[in-house]
Amino acid sequence: MNEAHVPGAPRPFQGRGIVVGVDGSDQSMCALVWAAHEAERRQTPLHVVTAYTVPVFAASSMDAGYATVDDSVIREGAQAVLDQAIGKIAGHHSLDIVPRVESGDAAGVLLELSEEAELMVVGSRGRGGFVGRLLGSVSSALPAHSKCPTVVVPLFCAPRLDEAGVSAPKPKGEPCPRAEEVEKVVVVGVDGSEQARMASLMAAEQAEARRLPLRVVCSLPPFTGSLAWMPTPVDRDALHAEIMVQLNAGKAWLQSHFPQLEITVELLDGPPVEVLIEESRRAELVVLGTRGRGGFAGMLLGSTSQGVLHHAKGPVLVVPDREDPRLADREKFGPMAA
Repeated sequence: MNEAHVPGAPRPFQGRGIVVGVDGSDQSMCALVWAAHEAERRQTPLHVVTAYTVPVFAASSMDAGYATVDDSVIREGAQAVLDQAIGKIAGHHSLDIVPRVESGDAAGVLLELSEEAELMVVGSRGRGGFVGRLLGSVSSALPAHSKCPTVVVPLFCAPRLDEAGVSAPKPKGEPCPRAEEVEKVVVVGVDGSEQARMASLMAAEQAEARRLPLRVVCSLPPFTGSLAWMPTPVDRDALHAEIMVQLNAGKAWLQSHFPQLEITVELLDGPPVEVLIEESRRAELVVLGTRGRGGFAGMLLGSTSQGVLHHAKGPVLVVPDREDPRLADREKFGPMAA
């Protein structure tokens, strides 16, 4: 149900809810369709947000100082963008849609809302203009600093969203998998870090909620000249075997908390960014931590997360740092990365 919006007084969150940022771009419309489908699946309110800033410019006369554009004019433009977005999904979903026009920098507005939301959703990049930068800089800043999990939805995956009841904008160029071609699996990238273990727990929750299997993926980058300082040659087979022992121990730990969930582990050769981008092409959802380690299998996340987020072919869920009591018993199940 879509309730009336009172300008200047957004309704408070009800049951926390999902927040999606829109700016009128195809990328944000694609994110909106994904968020609507997810909100309907969870039966939680969907807060559709656009943000605007009032520009300040120098007047031609020194005596005039600085002047600002009329706030009401810019707000009306932002409201028009929001109304267009709401019209895209209204009537196609059984959910509570809460429109919100907010004044302020887009990244700052969404970060503040993330303190109460259960999930943030944004496009991989957006447009400049009066509604700010949803996305581009926002898709970089929000996952790294959000207080709740964030999903970044690329335009590439628009064809698979037709099942949501609304046709998302179609990207140009490379053919995109449709819904029936998407592998029904949740993938999580791990690297032995605490952040990756938290991401694994969230990925398992997502897989269980969707009644899908979970695939735990770790990548082993090719050795380069940067390892020339090592005193002895690296035994890749031995390293591979060692990592698999750790991955299987992690699987046993996850299985103890999700006994009914189908879980598989894979160790793949290749740079972490390339491996995860390829996984995102057909996976239902890819899950990552906010940052990881250097060390035995690359960096999830930090630079790796940025590379994956900006080039992913499907939705990517980024899990923020958080405390979870289930992390305490991980070491009981076998070797952990040093």
